[in-house]
Amino acid sequence: MTLLEKIEQTSSYIQEILKDKPKVGLILGSGLGVLADEIDNPQIIPYSEIPHFPVSTVEGHAGELVCGTLKGKHVLAMKGRFHYYEGYTMEEVTFPVRVMKALGIGTVIVTNAAGGVNTEFEPGDLMIIEDHINFAFDNPLMGKNHSQLGKRFTDMSNAYNKDLIKVAEEVAELIRMKIRKGTYTFMSGPTYETPAEIKMIKFLGGDAVGMSTVPEVMVAVHSEMKVLGISCISNMAAGILDQPLNHEEVIETTQMVKAQFISYIKQILLKI
Repeated sequence: MTLLEKIEQTSSYIQEILKDKPKVGLILGSGLGVLADEIDNPQIIPYSEIPHFPVSTVEGHAGELVCGTLKGKHVLAMKGRFHYYEGYTMEEVTFPVRVMKALGIGTVIVTNAAGGVNTEFEPGDLMIIEDHINFAFDNPLMGKNHSQLGKRFTDMSNAYNKDLIKVAEEVAELIRMKIRKGTYTFMSGPTYETPAEIKMIKFLGGDAVGMSTVPEVMVAVHSEMKVLGISCISNMAAGILDQPLNHEEVIETTQMVKAQFISYIKQILLKI
């Protein structure tokens, strides 16, 4: 079965269930799925019931689509995402973004938990993603290009929409919240980076590092969708502090900032 056929089957299945047509897609990273619990009149579809959808295997990723309204906007939230390190192909990792586009979604807010590389950052900070570096050395757009989905060669110079970044900055100022801005670096995982790798990332201009987001953003831009990226700095990256890294700390930090994160995204939705 071709990618186009899979997208058609999956989007048709979801369309038959949904009461409203979503306009904004939310991809919620580790520990950040709490935002989906705020959605009014939710319709919940487990990934396991959706044709051609992979299944989340990571703690902190519930593995379900939640559709409804949030601050008056019709949204479709991924409560948990898929990762390259889980053994999924790049096509599988980014398949939900293709489906979002087929459902008529034009704007995607992508969130993640990330390690802080910039030493001015602190765990619990939120960072607007201005740009990214792909150190996984793979690309979901490799292989056959379907012109119905997007152009063969995709311009990534404005991958993170400048108008949405401006809105995110204005909202942070409005609610008097400290916000960071920076470059997100994508590593394949599942190992955390070595101190030497973090030194390299810092030298090359990376401010945060993680194991997701970039493939989804590439496909969203290929699909001519507007993207806003927000990282929660869940810990400082390897070698910055003399302490071991673990996923439990990631979840703990995202729980600590969940109220601020929820308020922030809600206010952004009001203005887009």
